[in-house]
This record gives sequence, C-alpha cells and structure tokens, in this order.
Amino acid sequence: MKRYAIALALIAALPFAASAADGINYNYVQGGYVATNTNGPDADGWGVNGSVAVSPNFHLLAEYTNQDVKHSSAGFDQWRIGGGYNTAVGKNTDFVADVAYDRYAVKHGGPKADGYSVETGVRSALMPNLEGYAKVGYMDTNKTSGEAYGRLGANVMFTQNFGMNADVRLIQGGDKQWFVGPRFTW
Repeated sequence: MKRYAIALALIAALPFAASAADGINYNYVQGGYVATNTNGPDADGWGVNGSVAVSPNFHLLAEYTNQDVKHSSAGFDQWRIGGGYNTAVGKNTDFVADVAYDRYAVKHGGPKADGYSVETGVRSALMPNLEGYAKVGYMDTNKTSGEAYGRLGANVMFTQNFGMNADVRLIQGGDKQWFVGPRFTW
C-alpha cells in the first residue's frame, strides 16, 4: 500500500513542471565520513555521492559507501543509482522525488541484497550560502520486508563551488546513518 501512495504522490506532482528554485543546484559530487549506529554493533567508513541535472526538472543520482563493523573483521558496501524529479514550489524551495535501485553486500563473499528506495521531500535555499532539506523515504530489498525513514541535511557553501554537506538518515527501528564531508558544485 505504501508503494502505491508514493507512486501516486509522484504522478500528482508531474503537472507542476518548472525549473529548480533559486539557489538549488543538482550538479554536485561529495565524499566523506559515513557512520551507521544500530541496536547491535556500529559501523563506519567512507562514502561518495553525487547528482547531475539532465534537464531543469530531472536529475540522476548515485551513492556508494564502504563501512567496517567496529571491533570485528566484518563490513559492508552499499550503493544506489537512480533518478529524480524536482520542481519549484516556492521562490527558494523545490519539491523533490527520487527513485533508485539499491544494493547491499557484506564484504568477503557474504550475502547480497538488491532492492529499491523512494524518497520525497523538499530542498530549500535558506540563505545565499545555506541549503537545508527534509525527506521521507522507503527502502525495500529481497532480504527485508521494507523500512521507512526520514532524512535531514544541510549544505553550507564557502565559495560558489566548494562547501560542506551533513546528512542523517533516521531509519524505522532506531538505526541512524550519518554522512559529513566536502562538496564540489558546478
């Protein structure tokens, strides 16, 4: 049922075709520190992600993280690749909806899980050098029954091209995934 509600929200947003809001840019690459806090052992490592605008209202996205479970030799890789739709809903605010293919793999030949994720929310240029975003999402794989999550983040730009991103994903069940790192925007 959740899938149909999300799909319906995406279809309903399509008639609002317009370009991105002032101060919002969908062309960037960023890399940095990633940490996952769970009810079990925590993990940390590095990640890289980015987005490229292919038209005023559509963008492609990709993410990759590589994490090791603390105090063990275990670890995992996560990646997602997909696309998104964005439209201005205010002078400095965009409605954003993303759909992606996700893959999770335990290192050293461990099990793999394939699935998808959908996210929807808003990105807003709060000040000339500060952008914030809030999204809700749902991810499902062939190894899980699906989980909802919320995502909050901010981008602080030091120059027109260089800045810093911070992001937290609050996953159903209490898990959290953090990202912080430099961003290059063009």
